[in-house]
Amino acid sequence: MPQISAFRRVVVKVGSALLVDSARGALRHAWLAALAEDVAQLHREGKEVLVVSSGAIALGRNVLKLPKRPLKLEESQAAAAVGQIALARAWSEALAHEGVNAGQILITLGDTEERRRYLNARSTLAKLLDLKVVPVINENDTVATSEIRYGDNDRLAARVAGMASADLLVLLSDIDGLYTAPPNDDPNAEFLPVVPRITAEIEAMAGGAGTELSRGGMKTKIEAGKIATTAGAHMVIASGKGKNPIRAIAEGARCTWFLAPTNPVASRKRWIAGSLEPRGVLHLDAGAVAALRRGSSLLPAGVSRVEGEFQRGDAVVLRGPDGAEVGRGLVAYDHDYADRIRGRSSDEIAGITGFEGRAAMVHRDDLVLGGGG
Repeated sequence: MPQISAFRRVVVKVGSALLVDSARGALRHAWLAALAEDVAQLHREGKEVLVVSSGAIALGRNVLKLPKRPLKLEESQAAAAVGQIALARAWSEALAHEGVNAGQILITLGDTEERRRYLNARSTLAKLLDLKVVPVINENDTVATSEIRYGDNDRLAARVAGMASADLLVLLSDIDGLYTAPPNDDPNAEFLPVVPRITAEIEAMAGGAGTELSRGGMKTKIEAGKIATTAGAHMVIASGKGKNPIRAIAEGARCTWFLAPTNPVASRKRWIAGSLEPRGVLHLDAGAVAALRRGSSLLPAGVSRVEGEFQRGDAVVLRGPDGAEVGRGLVAYDHDYADRIRGRSSDEIAGITGFEGRAAMVHRDDLVLGGGG
């Protein structure tokens, strides 16, 4: 059975039903304070933590005194606009009390589906983690319509786990894991502590949504599991009803682990190497090839020629002086800018392009060398 202590980058997803008292429509401050203790403890152990938090609409509808019936789209968006401020402040204050800084990120479906925006969001997350900040992420319900929504934060959390190359996704829920049938309906339902692989049989065990505040049910959690494990992250579903739920998992509380077949780095490298159609070629000098083999990023100074019409985020082939393929990667510049800055030092980029671009033409995290390097 995996142990939380073994992971280095953890995404924690918190549902509305845990964070918001449905009877009062108010935040459960004591519960949030205890979860902030857990997050701070992970920080002290040297781990990086991201939080995906629901609750904005639930909080906002209470502040605005909106009716109990299902909300119309524009009512949901208004509730989200008010609730997001309250939610961000609550997280910021709870984590600050533990000596941890929080940052808010609002994401739409397009930010994780469109490669250019995906790379921007990934870079922002990486910098926040580098600065020891806990990103608190939610779907941008104020502008997302039903056609462009995730509709539940389980899948959003799984996408974030993939985007951030996390190795663990924790789904805190009002149920303690996966059963062979919905336990409320079937007294003979058996608990499953480990799911080595998500099969059709596992998918068939998922029931519907559990509470009025929670848009997700076990079905969306299984979907999240497929996304997360494919990206190389293990996933655990655990009860968040009690205080300090992450500590409870670490101490052996009942939960269901979904195992990933590979790690996030290997999964991402495989995606870059085999799943993306290259849009261009960067020809490198011998010094750049040697630097890549030592584990460096590809800097503009090492690029001698640019071929093809590619955009930032597209896959490109990297070739050495002899024309042989050295590797593949996701390029940080459109083809015209790449051509203008090739052969130049990184501190010249702003003067040539007119904006402060990224120092690397292809960052080492977005690069896979031939022969698995």
